[in-house]
Amino acid sequence: MYTDKAPEVEASLKYIQEHLVEPLSLEEISHQAGYSPYHFTRLFKAHMGIPLFYYVSALRLQKAKDLLIHTDFTIRDIALEVGHQSLGTFTTRFTEKVGISPAAFRQTRTEGERVLEKLHELSERKTLIDASSGHCSITGTIEGDVPYQGVVLVGLFPKPIPEGMPLYGTLAMLPGEFCLSGIQPGIYYLMATSLSWGMEAEGILLTHKTLRTRDHKPLTITPGTLPPHLKVKLYPPKLDDPPIVVSLPILMKRYLKRNQ
Repeated sequence: MYTDKAPEVEASLKYIQEHLVEPLSLEEISHQAGYSPYHFTRLFKAHMGIPLFYYVSALRLQKAKDLLIHTDFTIRDIALEVGHQSLGTFTTRFTEKVGISPAAFRQTRTEGERVLEKLHELSERKTLIDASSGHCSITGTIEGDVPYQGVVLVGLFPKPIPEGMPLYGTLAMLPGEFCLSGIQPGIYYLMATSLSWGMEAEGILLTHKTLRTRDHKPLTITPGTLPPHLKVKLYPPKLDDPPIVVSLPILMKRYLKRNQ
């Protein structure tokens, strides 16, 4: 069960982020929260929705993305920097969670801007809606706290963290409506993030400052039953938001391909 306030977890998150490139143990992290390892493990999972070291692993992948964009380190050196002794294991995990290999990700420094520009052109010709066939399985409204001009990427994921390709996804405007169709019965987590028109490549690739939302509660789709219309509100990043691991240019390119 998600708990809205957990200062003990927030203290541990700060510690993890400050010591990310160092070896981290459960004992060290739980000590920061003032709990035994057993109780802290349960508290962390209840608040974050994912196990402690699953979160640490995702954060290290985000660090790897930073290093790929900001440095000329070899991929092997980056793998070592984020705690992977095996280059093959690092490459496999990065590709699975980000949606593109480390080498290919490094080559997309300017691609994100081009893809976003194409989406902007598309938005000026027609509304961005799901291009899947069939009636909407899920509909929703997207709002934000600040005036905004750009595109919102909406996805359903199997875990409460935006990694790997979403099982279902679409793009929408802010404010605006979205539609997800063809969804099979199952349990999903809805997450979204936004990109403003004209955003530079670094912001698109690393997503440190993008508005976002995530649903801490799973969305259950049952046969023959339509879920209620969802109201999604985007907000600036929070300390306890998991990193957006998946490559946003890859998601945008998938959408553009559907609309060709």
